[in-house]
Amino acid sequence: MYQFNFQPVLANLDLLIHGAWLTVKLSLMAMMLGLIVSVLGAVAKTSGIRPLRWVADIYVEVIRNTPFLVQIFFIFFGLPAAGISLSPNVAALVALVVNVGAYGTEIIRTGIESIPRGQVEAGRALGLSPVQIFRYVIMVPALRNIYPSLTSQFIYLMLTSSVVSVISANDLAAAGADLSARTFANFEIYLVLTIMYFLLALGFSTLFAGIRRIFFSYPASR
Repeated sequence: MYQFNFQPVLANLDLLIHGAWLTVKLSLMAMMLGLIVSVLGAVAKTSGIRPLRWVADIYVEVIRNTPFLVQIFFIFFGLPAAGISLSPNVAALVALVVNVGAYGTEIIRTGIESIPRGQVEAGRALGLSPVQIFRYVIMVPALRNIYPSLTSQFIYLMLTSSVVSVISANDLAAAGADLSARTFANFEIYLVLTIMYFLLALGFSTLFAGIRRIFFSYPASR
């Protein structure tokens, strides 16, 4: 019978906690920067400027139809051939932002296109500036509509971040792999990693639910 041995995990728990903290930081930065990229991409796709739409379409299609692992390898191993060298953590962040930006672009585009044209015309009739119309009439209702889908994509991003360990980025998965190679307690280590990723996902879900109650529930209930 298999003898469980969690002693290597307990003895190196600080290493796993540090990796989890780096995963949280990496994920939060990728979410914030990815949201900016998503909004810009969605604006480009819904604009009347054809070249902008073409660029956004190409970006979204390329990223959504290629493996995330290949994207990471291209950024970390391919870009140095063009004179652009990035550290593992920076390359991981860039890859995550580029990836989530493409998926977020389509989500936000759907939200923007769900806003009735009449609301935009009403904003113009009230004398709102184009920036005010975009912010209050389009983006706020659009984000309210697509908030669950967008936050689900962000949680998936956090879970996907485990892939960046292949380029030695210092995340939770990399910490687990390093500990496994040194102690050979594979079952116990990856069981603990599974639990930790589950708790991280649960934490992000709780955070996003709180943000939704603060920023979106009240206007929707009026």
